[in-house]
Amino acid sequence: MIFLTFILFFAVISSAFADVCATDDAGEMLCLAASAERVVALSPGATELMFAAGAGEKVVAVVAYSDYPPAALKLPSVGNNTRIDMEALLALEPDLVVTWVTGNPSAQVELLQELGIATFAIEPRTFDGVSSVIERLSILAGTEPAGVAEAQRFREGIARLSEQYRSADPVSVFYQVWDQPLMTINNDHLIGKVIQLCAGVNVFGDMPGLVPRISAEAVLQADPQAILTGSDEGISDDQLDRWKSYSGLKAVARNNLFFVPSSLISRPTPRLLEAARLVCEKLDVARERS
Repeated sequence: MIFLTFILFFAVISSAFADVCATDDAGEMLCLAASAERVVALSPGATELMFAAGAGEKVVAVVAYSDYPPAALKLPSVGNNTRIDMEALLALEPDLVVTWVTGNPSAQVELLQELGIATFAIEPRTFDGVSSVIERLSILAGTEPAGVAEAQRFREGIARLSEQYRSADPVSVFYQVWDQPLMTINNDHLIGKVIQLCAGVNVFGDMPGLVPRISAEAVLQADPQAILTGSDEGISDDQLDRWKSYSGLKAVARNNLFFVPSSLISRPTPRLLEAARLVCEKLDVARERS
């Protein structure tokens, strides 16, 4: 009995000091001696995902444009995602820095690693990837119940939309990322996956590169039934005005020039579900006008 008690005691003590481990989106395993308590998020998306994982109270600094949730606006900034104020960051003594795989300067990330600061690189590119990264961040932060619940809510919402639009009539779509130079997205981009989820057909979906440059002539030749872009709060602005002069375009002739909130559609966070619902609604309008 004494021996069994000793074994159980040892197991409890050992588990209390066990490493907290997760694999990041660069394929690197990170193990922390204990749950992270002071986290710096180096992209607006990383900030949102930390809050989504139930670990918002553990975030001690963010970067520019980290405007959601509202509590993030009260946190100090350590620069922007392409130029980090290393002195300000180091002064905060973080035990975890959440980086962006392709968005943060590699030299600065490598310097953090050389200084012994734990970094965790994220860049979800699928719906499952969004859920997965929420769960992995919650593991590192010790907030698993909240993280798992939010990840499941997102998965179920995406699954419902997928089922709802499984048999919907296809709508050809051009998504405009930028006007000058003219840029779009392919089907590997998360926005492309949102369009497909809603039974949209991305007219530039097969192009190489996540965000390819295109010509106006290519858009005219593709003749999409709908044109979408992101804007502040999803309010109509002048970004799509150039297309109004092409009255022969199906999207123009049918008044299918649509706007969705940029912060929803451009960040791989749980709010992408809200963006997807809006995109699906816009494409439903386009179907009615066909």
